[in-house]
Amino acid sequence: MTEPFLRSRSRGPDDKVADYPPLPEALTVGVYDNHTHLEFADGDNPLDWHEQLDRASTVGVRGVVQVGTDLETSRWSAEIAAHEPRVLAAVAIHPDHAPELDRSGELDEHIAGIAELAARPRVRAIGETGLDFFHTGEDGRDAQVRSFEAHIAIAKEHDLALQIHDRDAHREIVEVLNRVGAPERTVFHCFSGDAEFARLVADAGWYLSFAGVVTFKNAPNLREALEAIPRSRILIETDAPFLTPAPWRGRPNSSYLLPHTLRFMADHLGTDASMLAAQISSNTELVYGHWDAHPVDTPSDAR
Repeated sequence: MTEPFLRSRSRGPDDKVADYPPLPEALTVGVYDNHTHLEFADGDNPLDWHEQLDRASTVGVRGVVQVGTDLETSRWSAEIAAHEPRVLAAVAIHPDHAPELDRSGELDEHIAGIAELAARPRVRAIGETGLDFFHTGEDGRDAQVRSFEAHIAIAKEHDLALQIHDRDAHREIVEVLNRVGAPERTVFHCFSGDAEFARLVADAGWYLSFAGVVTFKNAPNLREALEAIPRSRILIETDAPFLTPAPWRGRPNSSYLLPHTLRFMADHLGTDASMLAAQISSNTELVYGHWDAHPVDTPSDAR
């Protein structure tokens, strides 16, 4: 039996504790949420992960990549993906966890657990991994870099995509990727750089994934980044339950709210939403492969 939720979300002072927003108008052309966290409970009335996926399907979100942040959630993600045809999995140790695991002597063991999960057929990415110098002091940086390099090696060994968590570490992440060699399909999840960094990422052949932050009034750098890159490098995500797009900022986020971000991006680029959705869907399948028509095992086993 797989539990519907593993964790409750820690809420910030600006977050509203309320129900999920209403369904947006359905997309004419479907798209994929390439980064979400179905394991989190959120809001006054948390949605079961089945209901979140059902709502997403209703509005044209064709599938999601369910992302692990530690060994527990990575195992959960791999199990859900094995039974649910709308889900592929990404598995990793989040950089914020690497210093503590290193101090306890457990980091290598947990990375080995991620390597085992990487062999499963519906695990299609290693992530989210990377560097986060916002939360980690100088004493934790070596552990983050070591963990990041180990995750890169796993992605390359299994020919999987790499989902990068990058916070206050643009230069250092690029240095690691250039030194050890980036996987063929590398994604900067929840891209947070400016137009100059966006061009650097795109020129390297890597992908930029935009979350609901691109709709925020205080994020002009992301809109400039979006304008600066070829559309063949664009992916889209929710990072749910975080980063809910306008006009619902502060309310619980879910994959079914992705159309708000997609339509905002299309309007900003001066293009048709269906055309952008088709391009992003193609990009997403190039990175992760196809979502299967049928699950690997029987759905009843996952409930």
